[in-house]
Order: sequence, then structure tokens, then C-alpha cells
Amino acid sequence: MKIKSKLKDGVVETKVMASHEMTTYDIAEKKTGNREDANFITHITATINGKVVYEASTSQFLSKNPIFKFSFKGAKAGDVLNVSWVDRKGNKEDEKETIK
Repeated sequence: MKIKSKLKDGVVETKVMASHEMTTYDIAEKKTGNREDANFITHITATINGKVVYEASTSQFLSKNPIFKFSFKGAKAGDVLNVSWVDRKGNKEDEKETIK
């Protein structure tokens, strides 16, 4: 996962690229003959100082390696932003980035 987070005029602008294949039900069925092999990010959360600043439930309709953009207030340069996601099979990824 790649994260860029910058503070500008009191607002933190963040861009997150999550590295994931994002296999849909149709693609899984074509490749393996089993729709249950589909695997895609189902939930992404961003927190700062224990407070949730971004949260989204997602579906199979995101592209491979999806990019999430969001902004929020209430942080300062040097704070640590923690972004995590979980996919349909329970795999998790967690990444931290210091706000610049």
C-alpha cells in the first residue's frame, strides 16, 4: 500500500493506493469455475490518534490496485495516519504514514 498525506490550510489531503488483484465473482468463475474464489477489498479504514477519519465498505466493482482519496481536519504535521483494509478472504494490510 502506498500512502501520501499532506497538510494544507488545516486540511489533510490523503491518497492511498491499495495493492490488490480485486478478483470479481465473474472473473473467479471464468478462471477456476468457482465464484467463491472471488477476492476483493471489502472494508478500508483510516485512523489518526485512535480517531476514525475515513471508513468505507467496498465491493467487487473497484479496479485492480484501487486508489482512495479523502480529506479531513483535526490533524497536524507529524501525526501518524494508520490505514488498513481487509478483503473477502480475511487478509489484512496495515500501513502507517506521517503527515507532512
